[in-house]
Amino acid sequence: MDASASPSQASPRGRIIVKATNVTQQFVVGDETVTPIKDANFELLESSFNIIYGPSGSGKSTLLNILTGLQRPTTGTVLFDDREVYKLSSDELAFFRATRLGIVYQSNYWVQSLNVLENVSLPLYFLGYSRARASEVAQFALEEVEMGGYANKYPTLLSGGEQQRIAMARALASSPLFIIADEPTGSLDSANGDKIMGLLQRAQKENNRTIILVTHNMEFLPLADHLIHIQDGQVEVLQHESIKKATDELLAQMQQRLNRYNRQ
Repeated sequence: MDASASPSQASPRGRIIVKATNVTQQFVVGDETVTPIKDANFELLESSFNIIYGPSGSGKSTLLNILTGLQRPTTGTVLFDDREVYKLSSDELAFFRATRLGIVYQSNYWVQSLNVLENVSLPLYFLGYSRARASEVAQFALEEVEMGGYANKYPTLLSGGEQQRIAMARALASSPLFIIADEPTGSLDSANGDKIMGLLQRAQKENNRTIILVTHNMEFLPLADHLIHIQDGQVEVLQHESIKKATDELLAQMQQRLNRYNRQ
């Protein structure tokens, strides 16, 4: 691979770790062709906080699925940490997703017969961890999100906010490069939503994770280093500085709440 084309090359802004080039997604619906993503080109930096936002139905989740190897684009390429996602074999893609991506969804799917610790441990078994080692790593991940005391409880009996923090622990357990969060606060009240955002911030700032968050909540936008705006199929990447004046007040209010949570 030509070094000049590598997504992980150094740049004045930092190391480029994700690069989407000429990405288009089309679907045929009846007699019509729908194009939720049109010729998208953008780069994301290592250890950055990136937010994908736009109106409902604008293609946010479609773009996220493309980026994470779930949905092959009609045209274009996606490079994640120097690897072209859609040139990986099915086994390589599964391993890439299991080891490089920690994913948190709005709704969680738990094995109801397993307790919290066992649910967080489960993905580690598929990576070859022994049961003892998986339990040790899972317990540490639960401590990171301040849920260590819930290890023997059953996730479906917990509140929505508690379940999302456990989902964060499961995402963090494999020490991924990326945390992918698809509307993780969509079903939470503002206090629990702020806790999840605080955990994402901590994962970025303290553990150098690259965060990719899909949200419809405009209040979270000031937290991003880069904004990926989708509307009518057009994808535009904005630097945080370009909207700083308009979002200073929102940022101050959000940061005050996050500071209160992080001091607890």
